[in-house]
Amino acid sequence: MTDTVLKPGDLAPSVSLSLADGRVLQNADLAGQPYLLYFYPKADTPGCTTQACAIRDSKDSLAALGVTIIGVSPDPITKIQKFDTKYTLGFPLASDEDHAVAEAYGTWVEKSMYGRKYMGMERSSFLVDRAGVIRFIWRKVKPADHVRLVTEALAQLS
Repeated sequence: MTDTVLKPGDLAPSVSLSLADGRVLQNADLAGQPYLLYFYPKADTPGCTTQACAIRDSKDSLAALGVTIIGVSPDPITKIQKFDTKYTLGFPLASDEDHAVAEAYGTWVEKSMYGRKYMGMERSSFLVDRAGVIRFIWRKVKPADHVRLVTEALAQLS
């Protein structure tokens, strides 16, 4: 668990993530372009599927706003690949099995279900501008509201 508390105006932490397509994503790959790093708890669960499919369905309009979207979960690559294939998502999904990126962003947190405490991924998103500065943060974002919030924020950045 981490005590990291990022806020708008902070530089985005470094990333090194294995993508479902076999590539490794580094900060240098994102330089000079705005991007949305969204953290989701588990592939192919109802909330995560709702969120990912909404992004898929809005991919063209989001791309027209110039943003690259990367979904990050603690799932292994094989599970993420199946999720991507099953729903034809078509945008980068990454595995953060060791939680290094989630901890840097403060999204690997203590959770509770039925009185049992455990560590897990908080559903959160970070919109980063061309200079690598975090401009918007959504913590515990509702899957159905996610795309609307991101679209509104991108309009403010333009």
